[in-house]
Amino acid sequence: MSLLVVGLSHRSAPVSVLERASLSADAKTKLLHDTLAAEPATEATVLATCNRIELYADVDKFHAGVAELSTLLAQHSGVALEELTPYLYVHYEDRAVHHLFSVACGLDSMVVGEGQILGQLKDALALGQELHSAGRLINDLFQQALRVGKRAHSETGIDRAGQSLVTFGLEQLAVGTPVAEWARGKRALVIGAGSMSSLAAATLARVGVAEIAVANRTGERAERLAEILVASGTGVTAVAIPMAEVADELTRVDVVVSCTGATGLVLTADDVLAAVAGGEGEGWAEPGFRPRIPGPQSPVGSAVRPTGPGSAPDPAPRTAAGLDAADADVLARLVAAAEAGGRIADAGAARTISAPADAEADGCPVGLDGRSALTGVDANSLELHGTWADQGEAAAQRQPRRSARTQAYATDVRLALLDLAMPRDIDAAVHRIPGVRLVDIESLAEASADAPMATDVDAVRGIVAQEVAAFGAAQRAAHITPTVVALRAMAAEVVAMEVARLDGRLPDLDERQRAEVTQTVRRVVDKLLHAPTVRVKQLASEPGGAGYADALRELFDLDPQTVASVSRADAADPKNDDDPGRAS
Repeated sequence: MSLLVVGLSHRSAPVSVLERASLSADAKTKLLHDTLAAEPATEATVLATCNRIELYADVDKFHAGVAELSTLLAQHSGVALEELTPYLYVHYEDRAVHHLFSVACGLDSMVVGEGQILGQLKDALALGQELHSAGRLINDLFQQALRVGKRAHSETGIDRAGQSLVTFGLEQLAVGTPVAEWARGKRALVIGAGSMSSLAAATLARVGVAEIAVANRTGERAERLAEILVASGTGVTAVAIPMAEVADELTRVDVVVSCTGATGLVLTADDVLAAVAGGEGEGWAEPGFRPRIPGPQSPVGSAVRPTGPGSAPDPAPRTAAGLDAADADVLARLVAAAEAGGRIADAGAARTISAPADAEADGCPVGLDGRSALTGVDANSLELHGTWADQGEAAAQRQPRRSARTQAYATDVRLALLDLAMPRDIDAAVHRIPGVRLVDIESLAEASADAPMATDVDAVRGIVAQEVAAFGAAQRAAHITPTVVALRAMAAEVVAMEVARLDGRLPDLDERQRAEVTQTVRRVVDKLLHAPTVRVKQLASEPGGAGYADALRELFDLDPQTVASVSRADAADPKNDDDPGRAS
């Protein structure tokens, strides 16, 4: 076995790199074709999810294989090799098997124990089979990985160590409130109708949302998902809407979950800002406050201004057409500075804009608590505010992730957004809009780092270790099987030749006598070969046992071409692909 995996995941690379390196369906197909065309690889498949991109291949040269697979990943992902290389990891032979089995059990997932990875493994295997890039090793490996994953979930409580990405994301949106209590009666929009979006819709229906609108570029799939939700028995009302109506739907919903295969943004900051300003969702309009819009391009977004006795009069509202040129210039510089500092795609907890209690002491000229008015603030103060907000949020990342203030503010969320897509569907800048809470892949990565590890994780690790040893032994034993078969074939040929020679020397033997002589000779040969062949299989299954096949070929002067032909025939045997005991 010369299994090699080269890849990157949420553990090795920042989300910004994973986004750029994500592979489309066409890119995966081309990647596998080019991998097989490369000299070191004889079979391959690719596992590409929102959290990882891994290329598995059977190679005959380790160093050449690493170089070739890394180059191919860079070419097809669109990320330069020199930029991608620091984030790549490499596993070989037993370590590669251990890695895949750990992935299958959910040990390497962002949310430990999640079971969605099993479906993604099936998809990776199916793609390799469809493109005929998956040979004997890849088929055996992924089939066994599926069995190991199912065993881990059935024999341990690994499911208790984590939840699906959807459930975990909803928990982050709920901020300490039970999800069922938080979701009860809410209106939701699900963008996309693939496997993850369908799971999200089903989860929302199960936890008690009242209405779900499904938007998808293919209307028929959205309609089908809506029909399934209505028929689920949860009592949810579900409808399909065109993608063109998403902006209008945003003003009517409380929760949005998006997971599409789009390469660009599905929801921009402008879309969300307009929806928050124009919507009438529960929990937004509180006594003494009403929404105000500082301008649709603002990185801060909508705010709410106090009204009532003693409050300052409202300046005239400004729309995009009335945005001062000076303000627009400041806002453009704020966005540019944020991008340069990594703020637009920053890591951190789920993002709802809030301010530390000592905001005024830190020198913020506005005072940002999600309700302060920004309309009418001069350009210099607005720019200082942007700098202050970035510094405050950077400092917040060095503190415990959720303060009491953040938990209290969660009740004021007007629109909760869960972005499960990679690359992202929702502009990360929406986290700066007051009343908007965004949870995305980056947020989940950090939040899951604090999740407690259940004791069942150790049990799963034990299962993985057992299965890796068993798989390695089986593969090493299988490696010597063609040599043993060729040896027995040679022995059978010798028996046939000697029986034919005996017929020429003793032509008077009747059929019964000839059959008895033939059977006796065969028994002698079988008994002589039995102990050596059984023992050599046992020895070959142990680490370092690959050399026994070579020794057997040398001792019995076996034709290498005969051994190779046995291997090809064994790999092409249709029974190997139709084994009813294999996981599907």
